[in-house]
Amino acid sequence: MTVDHSRAPVLQALEDYHRKGRLGFTPPGHKQARGADPAVREVLGDSVFLGDVLATGGLDDRLTRGRVLQEAQELMADAVHAEHTFFSTCGSSLSVKAAMLSVAGPHEKLLIGRDAHKSVVAGLILSGIEPVWVEPRWDAERHLAHPPSAVDFDRAFEAHPDARGALVTSPTPYGSTAALEAIAEVCHRRSLPLIVDEAWGAHLPFHPDLPSWAMDAGADICVTSIHKMGSGLEQGSVFHLRGDLVPPALLGMRADLLGTTSPSVLIFAGLDGWRRQMALRGKELMGSALGLAAEVRAAVEEIDGMHVNDRDDFCGPELADGFDPLPCVIDVADLGITGYQAADWLRGHRSVDAHLVDHRRIGAQITHGDDRETAGELLSALRDLGRAAHGMPAAPRMEVPQPDELRMEQAMLPRDAFFGPAEEVRVSDAAGRVSAEMITPYPPGIPAVLPGERLTGPVLRYLSTGLAAGMYLPDPSDPGLETIRVVDERAAG
Repeated sequence: MTVDHSRAPVLQALEDYHRKGRLGFTPPGHKQARGADPAVREVLGDSVFLGDVLATGGLDDRLTRGRVLQEAQELMADAVHAEHTFFSTCGSSLSVKAAMLSVAGPHEKLLIGRDAHKSVVAGLILSGIEPVWVEPRWDAERHLAHPPSAVDFDRAFEAHPDARGALVTSPTPYGSTAALEAIAEVCHRRSLPLIVDEAWGAHLPFHPDLPSWAMDAGADICVTSIHKMGSGLEQGSVFHLRGDLVPPALLGMRADLLGTTSPSVLIFAGLDGWRRQMALRGKELMGSALGLAAEVRAAVEEIDGMHVNDRDDFCGPELADGFDPLPCVIDVADLGITGYQAADWLRGHRSVDAHLVDHRRIGAQITHGDDRETAGELLSALRDLGRAAHGMPAAPRMEVPQPDELRMEQAMLPRDAFFGPAEEVRVSDAAGRVSAEMITPYPPGIPAVLPGERLTGPVLRYLSTGLAAGMYLPDPSDPGLETIRVVDERAAG
């Protein structure tokens, strides 16, 4: 059957809604901008409000007989070689939870790469799933993690034959990717499903020079953030399904359990329009982005003290299996400054925002929305940063643990530790105690501490010195990290 990717069902239905002059006595209460505050309308523009209509009983009728959303999802599935696609307006943070809940339930085991995003840990807390952590491949020289290998997952299944499936993150926010086909084979040999958190991989299906993406590699469920590397709106996410290991109706039920009953048509429209854009012009647009990224990477290498991590840095027998060049991860350690200092200077002095920021790197992601003008602004700002770095204060000292010091014992289920009896103790007294909270350097959002993990001195010193150096920790109960929430072991028995 020929699929017409020039269609955009959500956008066309929205156009029809306005053409017919529909008058809604329903939410949203702003009534097509008429009730919105004039100052808000001036900043946002009326187009935002005009696109904000009720999904059921507005964009479509009360029984969804127009099949607007269903057709948009079917077109998305076809564009990326999936069998089923579900739209989410709550970001991949929700989508990955729905995927996890469709594979495992309370007190059932799920193999998970320990470099998972905090949304995965939130899923563990809500569900009561027991994580079996699979170690990432740590680059001790650069102090970063790459996805676990297929062999790592195979060994974990051998040790935990009752596990219900596996979850791997690929690409990472740094652009390194896993051997998804080999990991899928490890799972399918046992008739178990593979979930891929591919939040950073929306663009991967659309150019042959990019790493293989999850559906083509044989994964069962794939979660993708369209707003990260695509051109959807923030919170726009999709999860795709193929094969018969996870019933589509079950995945839909789990998503319904978590999702909002008031989805944003604006976000749906962004997802629908992005799919059409990529289906019709994806290879051309991604090819241009790859060419521009290559130029940017070469130019950054010419700046004294800066190095763009490349395939040779990230890929190898004990490192990553693949590499996406678009994130453009820039190491600034040789400038004598931290990534935090670099990001703050770029924003404060050149109005340029970096995304990924850690103790020695910044990320300058290039997408199909960039051109030579934006690339030129970035490079000019980076050159100025290179010159200004020599006059900056000495980089605050951070105690970054070695790989073998990063891992802590999972002494309790994340849910039991998070919801159980807890107390606050000083960080200096916390080593040996079991954490009752999550602590996450952000971005990239990979927790350094999980509920249920037994705290160690090296990890606590890393967080304390990191906070003093400019690390952003959005989730600890004490933002100053003078105290930490731990399990009250006497009350817990």
